[in-house]
Amino acid sequence: MDNVKSLLAFIEKSPTAFHAVGNIASELGAFGAKRLNEGEKWELSAGESYYVTRNMSSVIAFTIPEDADSLRIIAAHSDSPSFKIKENAELAVRGKYTQLNVEKYGGMLFAPWFDRPLSVAGRVLVRTENGVEAKLIDIDRDLLVIPNVAIHMNREVNDGFKYNAQTDMMPLFGDETAKDGFKKLVAETAGVGEDDVLGNDLFLYPRIKGTVVGHDGEYILSPRLDDLECAWSGLRAFIGAEKPARGINMLCVFDNEEVGSGTKQGADSTFLYDVIKRLFIALGKSEEDLYRALAASFMLSADNAHAVHPNHPEKTDAENCVFMNDGIVIKFNANQRYTTDGVSAAFFHKLLKDKGIPFQHFANRSDAAGGGTLGNISGSHVSINTLDIGLAQLAMHSPCETAGAKDVDHMIGGMTAFYESHVAVGGDGEFFIG
Repeated sequence: MDNVKSLLAFIEKSPTAFHAVGNIASELGAFGAKRLNEGEKWELSAGESYYVTRNMSSVIAFTIPEDADSLRIIAAHSDSPSFKIKENAELAVRGKYTQLNVEKYGGMLFAPWFDRPLSVAGRVLVRTENGVEAKLIDIDRDLLVIPNVAIHMNREVNDGFKYNAQTDMMPLFGDETAKDGFKKLVAETAGVGEDDVLGNDLFLYPRIKGTVVGHDGEYILSPRLDDLECAWSGLRAFIGAEKPARGINMLCVFDNEEVGSGTKQGADSTFLYDVIKRLFIALGKSEEDLYRALAASFMLSADNAHAVHPNHPEKTDAENCVFMNDGIVIKFNANQRYTTDGVSAAFFHKLLKDKGIPFQHFANRSDAAGGGTLGNISGSHVSINTLDIGLAQLAMHSPCETAGAKDVDHMIGGMTAFYESHVAVGGDGEFFIG
């Protein structure tokens, strides 16, 4: 349960992608990894670990071995569906209420956001003597609520109701005296004057502490399990794995997966390829060395999976369905929405079986479409053998999700084994695993 407690503590102090990456960077620094800047020349040495961030919301870390003949990459994402605060942040209602003006970020379940305490976190860009500086803020108190319409005024709500993001989801900030108070509150939290706040990326988050539930504490109930559970597990494995003599261990946590990854810091950007190419240049390797290493490389694209729902088991495939606490989920899709194929599945099956780590297989119902993943998106920039994995969870894209407590250790164990393995390519279709 120690890992569960640590995971929940990490999630609690990571209300946004900016905070998650900031906390990951802090742990990497404490581990001894050296921070790199994309705008400076890189000097790298064998035996050392490094990390670099982009946009403060994505991070890539790597450890340099004596022989950089391949890469073992774990990818997860830092963002979760939420509501982003618009630039003109306040709305007045009949001279008595002040709301915040928000728009939805990512695909989400609306209903669970109602009638619970919410707050605001993210980053602000503030004026300095030399220009502009980004600061993370968290208005760390119960601040907002999105109130439901009473059943008396909407008697059909339990028969199915289509929520409108513009009219139904605006959070209540205060009464009429709260007018013009939001920017002031943001500035006070950042420790600057109102006129010094030049820009912001601020999001709502639920004021819910993660906890353990179930007859024997078998489940985790927490915000942002998708995908901070995989990101944090990857971090634990990256830090805890024995440093390899061969092959580069790499951890990638990308932002904006929930909105398609098509940003400068998303999996559909050049970030991963830029880091890999610069890494090989700094090590004095040739372009030929880079291509040979990529041919021998593997990626685990880690994003949680849909568990069988106890009320609606019919929503999942009859056989390729997964359950919380039954191990790492390996995800398959014939149309390659999940990247797993026979090669990557065989490699991971052998790895997990050799270590005694439980695993299970997931495929969507044949009449249901699945979403894309980091693996198939990043594969258009860095084409390597990739496997889609995750952990089984319920209520995906709710502000409070449920997963298996035992699976945290399963994922850390599987990721650690991956980082401590080595794959060599003998030819197309021939792999040596050690």
